[in-house]
Amino acid sequence: MTLVKTQYNRRSFLKVSVAAGGGMLIGFSWLTGCTSEKKIEKIAIPNEWFEINGYIKIGDTGLVTIYSPNPEIGQNVRTSMPMIVAEELDVDWNNVVVEQAPLNTGFYQNQFAGGSLSIRLSWNALRLAGATARRMLLEAAAKEWSVPVGDLTVDKGVIKEKNGERTIGYGEIASKAVGIEIPEEVELKEIKNFELIGTSKKNVDGSKIVTGEPLFGLDFTREGMKLAMIQHPPAFGMKLIDFNEDEIKAMSGVSDAFIVDISIDEPDWNDEKGFLQLIAIVGDSTWQLMKAKKAIKANWETVSELENSEMHSKKLEQALASGSGNVDQARKDGNPDAAFKKAAKVIERTYTSPFMAHNTMEPMNFFANVTENSAELIGPTQMPEPLEKSVSKLLNMPLENITVNMTRMGGGFGRRLYVHYGLEAAVISKKIGKPVKLIYSREDDMTQGTYRPAYRSTYKAGLDENNNLIAFSVKGVGLPEGPIFPNRFPAGTVDNYLAEKINTETNVTTGAWRAPRSHFTAGAEQSFLDEVAELAGKDPIDFRLELFDRAINNPVGEKNEYDAERYAGVLKLVKEKSNWGEKLPGVYRGVAAYFCHSTYVAEVVDLVLENGHPKVKKVWCAVDCGIVVNPDGAVNMIQGGVIDGIGHAMYSELTFSNGAANESNFDKYQLIRHSQAPEEIEVFFVENEIDPTGLGEPGLPPAVGALANAIYAATGQRLTQQPFAKYLKPEKIIG
Repeated sequence: MTLVKTQYNRRSFLKVSVAAGGGMLIGFSWLTGCTSEKKIEKIAIPNEWFEINGYIKIGDTGLVTIYSPNPEIGQNVRTSMPMIVAEELDVDWNNVVVEQAPLNTGFYQNQFAGGSLSIRLSWNALRLAGATARRMLLEAAAKEWSVPVGDLTVDKGVIKEKNGERTIGYGEIASKAVGIEIPEEVELKEIKNFELIGTSKKNVDGSKIVTGEPLFGLDFTREGMKLAMIQHPPAFGMKLIDFNEDEIKAMSGVSDAFIVDISIDEPDWNDEKGFLQLIAIVGDSTWQLMKAKKAIKANWETVSELENSEMHSKKLEQALASGSGNVDQARKDGNPDAAFKKAAKVIERTYTSPFMAHNTMEPMNFFANVTENSAELIGPTQMPEPLEKSVSKLLNMPLENITVNMTRMGGGFGRRLYVHYGLEAAVISKKIGKPVKLIYSREDDMTQGTYRPAYRSTYKAGLDENNNLIAFSVKGVGLPEGPIFPNRFPAGTVDNYLAEKINTETNVTTGAWRAPRSHFTAGAEQSFLDEVAELAGKDPIDFRLELFDRAINNPVGEKNEYDAERYAGVLKLVKEKSNWGEKLPGVYRGVAAYFCHSTYVAEVVDLVLENGHPKVKKVWCAVDCGIVVNPDGAVNMIQGGVIDGIGHAMYSELTFSNGAANESNFDKYQLIRHSQAPEEIEVFFVENEIDPTGLGEPGLPPAVGALANAIYAATGQRLTQQPFAKYLKPEKIIG
């Protein structure tokens, strides 16, 4: 396969100015067309394409290809990123084809999906790409007509004379625009003049998804490709010695079986620490491979402690009580100890949450074709560059001989940030000398890791005789990373404040999970603040707004990470939209607000009791994420985050016995059902001209706290342990 990196010259990429975001080299080449056939029928398929810059290719008929660089995991960047380019290019969206790029570190930076950063980090680069191409096309037309560029205007891909009648389409002038020098400066549109950004456009993959066209890693196939499955040790703390290799190889449909090792010195973003040696089985069908897996008789040795859930709980409790863990971050304002001693009222609560699995609907998979001199990898990954680097180290192969192409992903949530399954595919392909697609079973994934850490945090608040908050402290510990953000709210709102993030060790493989740490901390913090507000005799929203007033008018400290006015703004908006304070018969309400990924979200949960069980009827959401590129996609992300947050808070729990996960499939690990999801979720966005911030994750964290507070309103029970459904006592429901 021709390496994409070598096919581009100087005009194939843009050097983004420091002012626009920092010296990135931006460029694109693509794998899969994403425009429907109906759309293409509106304009003829080009005979020739002209690359204007690394983002844009224009056909001689006027059809425009816009390349989308980042992995698509359902956050709809394959629609929203090209929309930004098309806005500045000033092209008719109906004449746009979207294609997915492979990894190309020579052209791109930040080519990953994680941290809700795709649009935030690429906003300036995408706008510049479109604006630069528009300028080059205008200059080409001006040269063709011997008129100043200032005498021309463009609308939806057609260049016109301001004071004349001549017009020319992008397709007609594109060949000459290729020869135009990249301008040193370009003019970006005024935000008020946006015509495409801020309008709702359907997912460019939508029709293919619903009609079952191949888009995902599991769909990928190649002539001559073998299939592979793996078997890892049965527990964290165990290692493989050997297995009945000859017997497995003799089974029907099995062509090979062997041990693979993916150990690397200084791995790039590889979380795997428990199962670096595995049994690989290669064959012709997943059914035959699954039968062979069941026939494996392996010898394992114990190499470290086999942890269980009781040990995990004790580790967290001891680290929090004695400080035996490692204090990773801390902040102290004033004198919290003295303030607590003189407080008229003191309240303290401890919150816990277990390990959780990611459970992406598309099982883990990856294709690899490794030869003596090259490696081709294709599949669903959130981190293509670390995968490329890790394969280079593992195979001792130069980076330039490795290509990574991204398929659409059937869920990521952080699980596909890690690269071990791509490495396993590469090693298997090298061993058998053929292309191979590695496929995990659901049990493989749920028992292998990578899990969301278990957490435990203790909150404490002190009120004076006038019910003002005068002291606040929080300590949080995780296995392994603590969940505390010392400089987030309520830091800056109280004179005497202490926050400590504590880490402790586990041999269980953990990793990022949608809104890492924030999903737990928001639930605990916002539940606690509701209880503090009740102790102070204040409305939960009014109590929070009092704290934000302090942060706005006389903040404590200088390291506060949030904008208090924007934070308060979403609370005021959700209060207005939900008619907070209105009493509806049989409806119980809870509120929460949280800031993460540079975005502010406030939510109100309305629930009822059906046969003694909580049922969420409606969720109201107020969001400040800056400019909203595609409202349809933005609403979908917030709605998905709310459902995800409610479902995991209510039901998700992964437990361990002797180092092994007890829940290996959905018969034991409960996910939210359709009947348990909110019946309605309404989303309102704050309108402003601030550059876009994160959106894929911020909708989830406040849902946990709002749900807990609504359950309290309905049942009188303060839930401090997750999953809520496990600890909710129906016999004590008073609603």
